[in-house]
Amino acid sequence: MWRRLRAGKRAWPTVSWLALLILTIVGASFAWQRPQPRPKAPATAQSASVNMPLPEWPQWGGPGRNFMANVTGLANEWPANGPRQLWGRRLGTGHSAIVVDHGKLYTMYSRGQQEFVIALDAANGKTIWEYPYQSPTKGLALEYGEGPHATPLIVGNLVYTVGTTGKMHALDKQTGKLVWFHDLWTEFGGTRMDRGYSCSPLAYKKTVIVTVGGSGQALIAFDQKTGAVVWKKQNFELSPASPMLINVDGQEQLVAFMADGIFGLDPNNGELLWNHPHKTEWGLNISNPVWGEGNLLFVSSAYNGGSRVLQLAQSGGKTRVKEVWAHKRMRVHHSTIIRLGDYVYGSSGDFGPAPLTAVEVKTGKIAWQDRSFSKANFLYADGKLILLDEDGNLALVTVSPQGLKIYSKMQLLSSKAWTVPTLVDGKLYVRDRKVIMALELKQS
Repeated sequence: MWRRLRAGKRAWPTVSWLALLILTIVGASFAWQRPQPRPKAPATAQSASVNMPLPEWPQWGGPGRNFMANVTGLANEWPANGPRQLWGRRLGTGHSAIVVDHGKLYTMYSRGQQEFVIALDAANGKTIWEYPYQSPTKGLALEYGEGPHATPLIVGNLVYTVGTTGKMHALDKQTGKLVWFHDLWTEFGGTRMDRGYSCSPLAYKKTVIVTVGGSGQALIAFDQKTGAVVWKKQNFELSPASPMLINVDGQEQLVAFMADGIFGLDPNNGELLWNHPHKTEWGLNISNPVWGEGNLLFVSSAYNGGSRVLQLAQSGGKTRVKEVWAHKRMRVHHSTIIRLGDYVYGSSGDFGPAPLTAVEVKTGKIAWQDRSFSKANFLYADGKLILLDEDGNLALVTVSPQGLKIYSKMQLLSSKAWTVPTLVDGKLYVRDRKVIMALELKQS
């Protein structure tokens, strides 16, 4: 532009400075009228810095970590032989659930003394990449099922995993290339749980949070991009449960269900905000707590732990904790719990019968128990529960304070199905200790 102006001045030396001033003002006026670029919104923990679309099922429990799927148009019942199978294939052992990111599935499995993080094509189940690593499990008590037990976490371009022996990886989700690695047991001296590591990673802002164990490091927050320690805090005795986030009257809190109690922490630095006892035999608090309306937190465990509801509230800059009720008539072992309205639903029992049980959240009153299924995991979608029990029975049911209604039921899997299903866009992804498959649940 400046070259053209200079050239023009040489060609027309009689052009006055006033004409040039007018041209400049007019040009500036046009420039001012051109649409200006909008400032970019700050990146979130899930969008990282590239503003990529969020994964549909990025973590343990789905987008809200509550086992609820935002899906509509599901069939109200299935054919006698079950919903249409899209594909199925063999997979190694493990209980890791399946996460979904725009046409790709991610999970973990083991074979011998090796573990694998695997990415599959959601359309046909074919392997896109695998990341293998050594995971010697000598000395662990895995008679009830070999790992991995934890579920991957997807944030931005990375997938985060922790295996049976505490090996934590951050991998490029497109290629499987290693970005960073920590051995939580060897490097940090973390607590070696006899049935293996099971905590599913949790994203918060620019960190990924996991339980580790050891002096002053019950939980550690790592930088998502580099793996550097951002904070490590607390001396809680470890349990198999995974942490979760809740919002108490405007304050974000990290809930950790540990061996002898439940704790609320500041997720920015790990500082303790509140605690309440909840003891079980052997410290085995496993199932996720449930947070819901009324600031009510429901927790339940087997091994003589039982259930209780805590009401949380902010008062004078501190969190007040009130126990609403507690009893041992509902004891959820390691399966999911769903709250719908004023009731929670879950399989109650550890070894032996585990009837599906409905409990009124505000009172602890047992509304009903039903023995139609063995111990079951389930997720909620489109007004229904998709239920998978440990015997491999898949069912479509509804629950209410009045009881259980079964619309469809079929025998699907045969090798101890302890993994909760995943549902995205009407496609249901399930696995047991041998196979993984995809089913179509939408109306045809």
